Amino acid sequence: MTAIRTPRLLLRRWRPEDLPAYAALNADPEVRRWWSAGVLTRRQSDAQAAKLQAHIEAHGFGFWAVEAPGVAPFVGFVGLQYVDAHLPVGPAVEAGWRLARSFWGLGYATEAAGAAVEYGFDRLGFREILAYAVAGNLPSRRVMERIGMRHDPDADFHHPDRPDDDPKRRHVVYRLVRNRPV
Repeated sequence: MTAIRTPRLLLRRWRPEDLPAYAALNADPEVRRWWSAGVLTRRQSDAQAAKLQAHIEAHGFGFWAVEAPGVAPFVGFVGLQYVDAHLPVGPAVEAGWRLARSFWGLGYATEAAGAAVEYGFDRLGFREILAYAVAGNLPSRRVMERIGMRHDPDADFHHPDRPDDDPKRRHVVYRLVRNRPV
């Protein structure tokens, strides 16, 4: 994969110059509000970016860096990756996204996620792609719905990495299935 282009965005491999902007995104408490771990340090953020890039290198797809040409060289990440093995929704391919707050509300997450899902179906031959989020994360749920995913309440789960009393433990699952042959 060289890159995925949409009318306003470019989904591409990570570059070293993305790391400061990614660290700033991960240091924003509002961006990280749905993660129990809270904000990330620069070191944690860089390690996470390296892990995301390693998934791309190993599988040919992943959570790609997103840029808005002419607007910003890095706005966040969007893409597809294999679900963590210890989660009850696996094995599966998930769509995911995280954008810097200054790029919220512009339709970038929906535009990029829709393109990533189409790439997954059309180029990678996946038959199903899912997404999951904390039940209260309505902005992410709206993105899932806008790209055609439907809530699968039978697959909702309590995240195994979160304590029983964590209000962010309950996760909802959305799916999109493509039944046509590739």
